[in-house]
Amino acid sequence: MKQGKIKAPQKNVPHTEAQPVVEENVKPRFEFIFKKKNYMWMIIGLVVIVAGFALMAGGGSDDPTVFNESIFSWRRIRLAPTLVLIGFGIEMYAILLNPDK
Repeated sequence: MKQGKIKAPQKNVPHTEAQPVVEENVKPRFEFIFKKKNYMWMIIGLVVIVAGFALMAGGGSDDPTVFNESIFSWRRIRLAPTLVLIGFGIEMYAILLNPDK
């Protein structure tokens, strides 16, 4: 039978595992998702949506026994919902807009 010697661990052997590379003087870069042009269109769309909801407001009656016909006015039935839908369309355009072109 052949007996081998057990080697003792070596102490001054360089570690061969890959060490993570740390770059110095690298600042994290912060950018907004959209550009200024996108945000301007978003604000315009928001203003149009708010105007549509403001035009829908009102038309009620203080007395529950009295019916007020103004709730069915052209402004509340046609104009205000159209403005809200146009505002949402503007918002979609603002999101999809490529300001670099």
